[in-house]
Amino acid sequence: MAKEKLTQQEQVRRQKMQELRDMGIDPFGQAFDVKDNTKDIREQYGNCTKEELEEKNIHVQLAGRIMLRRRKGKVAFMDINDKFGKIQLYVRKDVVGEDVYEIVKRGDLGDIIGVEGVLMETDTGELTIRVEQYTHLTKALRPLPEKFHGLTDTEERFRRRYLDLIMNEEARKVAFTRPKVIRSIQHYLDNLGYTEVETPMMNSILGGASAKPFITHFNALDKDFYLRIATELNLKRLIVGGMDAVYEIGRQFRNEGMDKTHNPEFTSIEVYKAFSDLEGMMDLTEGIVAQAAMDVNGTYDIEYKGHKFSLAPGYKRISMVEAIKEQTGIDFAADMSFEDAKKLAEEHEIEVEPHFAYGHIVNAFFEKYCEETFVEPTFVYGHPIEISPLAKKNPEDPRFTLRFELFICGNEYANAFSELNDPIDQRERFENQLKEKELGNDEANEMDTDYVEALEYGLPPTGGMGMGIDRLVMLLTGQDTIREVILFPAMKPTEK
Repeated sequence: MAKEKLTQQEQVRRQKMQELRDMGIDPFGQAFDVKDNTKDIREQYGNCTKEELEEKNIHVQLAGRIMLRRRKGKVAFMDINDKFGKIQLYVRKDVVGEDVYEIVKRGDLGDIIGVEGVLMETDTGELTIRVEQYTHLTKALRPLPEKFHGLTDTEERFRRRYLDLIMNEEARKVAFTRPKVIRSIQHYLDNLGYTEVETPMMNSILGGASAKPFITHFNALDKDFYLRIATELNLKRLIVGGMDAVYEIGRQFRNEGMDKTHNPEFTSIEVYKAFSDLEGMMDLTEGIVAQAAMDVNGTYDIEYKGHKFSLAPGYKRISMVEAIKEQTGIDFAADMSFEDAKKLAEEHEIEVEPHFAYGHIVNAFFEKYCEETFVEPTFVYGHPIEISPLAKKNPEDPRFTLRFELFICGNEYANAFSELNDPIDQRERFENQLKEKELGNDEANEMDTDYVEALEYGLPPTGGMGMGIDRLVMLLTGQDTIREVILFPAMKPTEK
């Protein structure tokens, strides 16, 4: 194996590493007792005057990474970053001592240090720590990207997320906001009496959604398993078992393309409530989104993709066929044959695939003419039965179901049903899905006889909802690509 060729900066850093060792200093350090952070320091003392800081004599102890340094003679100024942000250090040789100042002199951008000192304000008005104790913790052997022209390659930012987090304040903000969104949802549902559960990530049967799966082989059983595409069927089994109100936040895996709103590995929440229905799920979905907005941003008002709107409850509600009629003038709620619908599709340059039935054509019209028109939060309900194998039929028009999707700024955020709890109807839907699979629809569900058997023991009338966590985080943090909100998104391999 060829020896790695080091740049001049890397050579200098390794030399400094050895000099530290020669001085009896471990270049890769030991534990350090961190008692303070930049956020608390700024919140508590950021508005103090110079005189107040001198009078209070506030001692702090924190650690961080050197992001800026300038040294002149016996004095050094540095900026260090902890996870909350930066603070300036003021280091004097006559305070820390000659031996320690030799360590300071060997510091580089990217090194991690611990400091103890007293808060002060410089003549330029900047809150600063006057360092009394300086501890080297970790030597950075590679230089950081140049601050203003460093990781400008977006692909490199995602491949080397650790550097992105070091250099990019916005990336850090998103990384810390994501768990706040999840905690908000958990607290909201917990307070409503829901129970958070965990279900298997590997399943022997493909079901719960329409998507291409990842397939793995379980050696102990010598059988192929699917990484789950949804948690739906197992969660509804728990409702049959009497848990009444459950939710799961977890990873799903879909063997499909990558784009601004899709990653093959993503996070969703699914929620199920016994004795609820479509209307109940609309109210719940509004509540989850609105509460998350308030908890994370302190307001319902939001600006996204150049649009300003509110996430406060009270979202617009429109049926799928109404939305199509508004955009095209075609009324799919009317009595219409498959052949009539197929002719309309051809006239509108919509491809009719071999497995298509009437409802597939309706959905194709919606996707082409309607999806991108919704800016403010909108519930679109009344999906065709062919694309909703797990939703209850509309008793007034069995061609359609009691299902909705939430759209905001042209993207889908949630999908919900009045759950199908008739085991005979469910078996027929699964059988129709098998026929679609034979006709080439590789996203169709498989027959889950155990789930049908569970329904035969009695699933109460139930409302269910699934929501993409990644897209919600995108919305609440103003990001236009899913890769910004997933710490380690799927990436194409680099050529060696």
